[in-house]
Amino acid sequence: MLKQKILDDLKTAMKAGDTTKRDTLRMLDSMVKNVEIEKQKREAGLSDEEVLDVIAKAVKQRRDASTQYLSGGRADLVEKENQEIEILSVYLPAQLADEVVRETVRTIIAQVGATSLADIGKVMGQAMGKLKGQADGNLVKRLAEEELGK
Repeated sequence: MLKQKILDDLKTAMKAGDTTKRDTLRMLDSMVKNVEIEKQKREAGLSDEEVLDVIAKAVKQRRDASTQYLSGGRADLVEKENQEIEILSVYLPAQLADEVVRETVRTIIAQVGATSLADIGKVMGQAMGKLKGQADGNLVKRLAEEELGK
């Protein structure tokens, strides 16, 4: 299970004295436990897909924080967030190339019959379901807007 791999990597980081990785994985473990409690799955635990959702959320939070720190002129905190993103990204599936995502968005637009930006909700719902964990939501939205705005 993915959760067990994270815990094993946490132990390895603790033994190696890698404080950044240790702290990041502890935070991730805490987030997973919080979701387990929230979904009342503390005994059974989360499925790998649910753990992936937690990891994706953590990466998104770090990207958002990094952007905020960058606009605030805090390069030291931007670097910290980027390091955490790098550590967490190891557990996510490989991200698809922009062109693959664009082609998927085009296919979905054709399937749902979207013709304008007013149809973005239909496209995004389908696209995020299909590309979950394989593409950043902001990228999918940007590409969908580009394709619908043509």
